[in-house]
Formats: sequence, C-alpha cells, structure tokens
Amino acid sequence: MNTRARQAAGSLLARHREITLRQNFRLLGLDWDLLPGVYAPHLSQSSALYAEWIPYPVHGSLCEIGSGTGYVAVTAALRGCDAVTAIDMSRAAADNTRLNAERHGVADRVRVACGDMFSPLSADDRFDLIYWNSNFVEAPSGEAAADDLERAFFDPGYTAHDAFLRDAGEHLNPGGRLMLGFTDLGNAALIGELAARHGWRPAVLRAAGCAAPEGKINYQLVEFLRD
Repeated sequence: MNTRARQAAGSLLARHREITLRQNFRLLGLDWDLLPGVYAPHLSQSSALYAEWIPYPVHGSLCEIGSGTGYVAVTAALRGCDAVTAIDMSRAAADNTRLNAERHGVADRVRVACGDMFSPLSADDRFDLIYWNSNFVEAPSGEAAADDLERAFFDPGYTAHDAFLRDAGEHLNPGGRLMLGFTDLGNAALIGELAARHGWRPAVLRAAGCAAPEGKINYQLVEFLRD
C-alpha cells in the first residue's frame, strides 16, 4: 500500500471531520451548499480541475458516480447537458446534490439516486459520458470503512474501481466515453490491470501537478478506451 497516499488522505479526512454544520463554499465562481459528512470539494484543488477538464456532452447525457455535493452534475447541466444522473451511495451526499441542483435551477435536468455504483440504474439507462472522481487511495482488501466519508477516500482492494470498470460499459451509448478523476497517489498499475481485465485501456487526457497541504499531487483525468 502507498504510505504517502494513506497519510495524505488521512490528513484531508481529518479536515473534513471538522465540518459539523451545514455551510456554504465557493467553487467555479459559484456558491454551493455543503452538508456534514459529504466530501468538501473546496478542500482539494482537484475538484475545480476535473470540473473544468470534463468534456461535457452538450445536449447529451452524463452520469456521475459518487456525486457528493453535486458540483460536477450541476455544472454539467449548467454547461449544456440535457440529462444528468447523479449517483452516490451516501444518503447525505444524495441530499446534498439535490440541494445544489435546486440552488442553481437545474433540478429538472439532474436526476439524483442513492445507491452503490450503477445499482440504481435500469438496463435501459445509457449515457454519452460516465464520470467518477474516485476514492483512489488503496486500502487492504477487507478493511472496513468507518463511515461514508471514509469510503470517499479509501477503496479496499480496489473493489469499487473493479466494479466501475466491469459495469460501466453496459450504460454507455454507442460512442460514449468513460472517465475517471485520479491522482498519482492511486495505484495506476492496478488500474491498468483492472482495465485490461474488462476490455479497457486507460489514457491520461489531462494532468496537472499542484501543491497541497499534503504535498505536491499530480491530478489526472483518465479516459478508458476500448481495446
């Protein structure tokens, strides 16, 4: 396991646990609601980077896995997506996404569901783009997360990443794109192995190195291409 990654995630997680009351934050030039127990995008530079890098399918459809506060799902609707589906396994995160969709007047275009990965979807649900800002810090297989917030940081055995790459293809339109928000703190070699297992090949679309309280981190937007 990557000791640096666990230490960095532990430090950021501790900062999240200090948030005990509903509050507002500013990101992408807009104000957003944040509920306790939900990943706080303004505490990491990756959030704004990914939101700007994502090639939103204008007049198309987007599915975000792990929507958190909903800032990406809402931004997708604001930037021209006709239909957005936001999924998070945390009830607080699903509620938070709804709050921000309502706040920015796009609740009619942002469908919110609570569940693990693609489980809330029907077999007929298809998208032009599927995106996940993943819990990229690898934890030992079988290690149990204390709560939903901890799950937002750690993926024991990369089982969540495996499920994402295994099932995403069933929900893509022809020519649809699959993308992942990732960093150099994650296990890129294992991502490559999992991708190959499910018929994908990872390619870094965008990357930027940024200073953070936890040290310099290289943030990446990864696209998975069919072999």
